[in-house]
Amino acid sequence: MNRISPDKLLLSKWTAAHPQNREKHFLVTELFRDEEGTVVDVELQAVLTKRSERLDWRSLKNSDAWTLGWN
Repeated sequence: MNRISPDKLLLSKWTAAHPQNREKHFLVTELFRDEEGTVVDVELQAVLTKRSERLDWRSLKNSDAWTLGWN
């Protein structure tokens, strides 16, 4: 399990454990917060294709799916 702080996610780099469509490296480009200011979702952008997707930031804790940094 990856240990991460949601407030330090912006511009962090991630590697997909199971790349699809040659999209392996990702960058967190935006944080989405609720009314209290708590991070709920992040926007990940694929470095190769510039495709963006929004997902729950807690899914980045799954080390079977994501690795912190670009490997």
